[in-house]
Amino acid sequence: MKRSAIGGFWGFVWAGLSSLVLLAGCAFEEFFEAAEPVDVELATPSLGVCTSVKNGQKLRFAGFVYVEESVRRFLAPQKPEATFLENLETLKQSALPVYSCNGFLPGSLRSTGPDADHQGVLEYAEIAFSRAARAGIEIIVFGSSGSRKIPEGFDPAVAREQFVALLRQMGPIAAEHGVTVAIEPLRRKECNFINRVFEATEIAREVNHTNIKVLADFYHMMQEDEGPESILLAGTDLVHCHIAENENRTPPGVAQDDFTPYLKALKEIGYQGRISVECGWKDFDNQIAPACRYLAQQLSASGY
Repeated sequence: MKRSAIGGFWGFVWAGLSSLVLLAGCAFEEFFEAAEPVDVELATPSLGVCTSVKNGQKLRFAGFVYVEESVRRFLAPQKPEATFLENLETLKQSALPVYSCNGFLPGSLRSTGPDADHQGVLEYAEIAFSRAARAGIEIIVFGSSGSRKIPEGFDPAVAREQFVALLRQMGPIAAEHGVTVAIEPLRRKECNFINRVFEATEIAREVNHTNIKVLADFYHMMQEDEGPESILLAGTDLVHCHIAENENRTPPGVAQDDFTPYLKALKEIGYQGRISVECGWKDFDNQIAPACRYLAQQLSASGY
């Protein structure tokens, strides 16, 4: 079976079943548990959602094929091994895999500034990456505005040097455990350092390590008026994407935002990675299937 149209096909089938079940008044969980598992094929790019792994059944039912979890919640580097083992058992029972994690560093572990604690960050990363490997997680998203933001009055050039030095030390640890760190640009309202994809790309190339790459978040790009040309510039250094609508960070399809310029740029660079919906949900259970359908339509319109 090919990993292209079939994944989208089953997404539509499951979305249709979801509507029928709701109309019939059948409880969502009861129906899913009674149904035979479906062999959901990965689309290119494959679609997932940033949420708890406990929502795996609902996401698969809606047509998504993976979960993006939180480093601090799921891998829990600052908590005992027993906590992680409980989460790992939850993953084993999940209808979907976890391929990526965001929410990397707590603000208390500083990456830049006079209180930068690179040794502490690297020790934390060692635990996080080793647990990620055991869970089959491939991408660790490095947003972490509280850790990396530049303190007021601190020299931005020095902060950048600190960050590059940290990533150069982090790369070999990531490689040892088979994970890739994706630098996430954040809008200026959230962080004053690395706001655009081209900035993250410049840093990744300066670090020059196979396991330090770049993320493109379409929401942050639109907030920063950054066009798809930055995706073209990133090329093969781009390994992961996030998506949400521009005005209110709503799920794809709510405001009918047109993502095709960005998706066409992904197509042009041969991107075959994943796109995670990272947004605010007003009604998670009822919004996930329409969001998946809308993204499938946008991908099709973009040539995927």
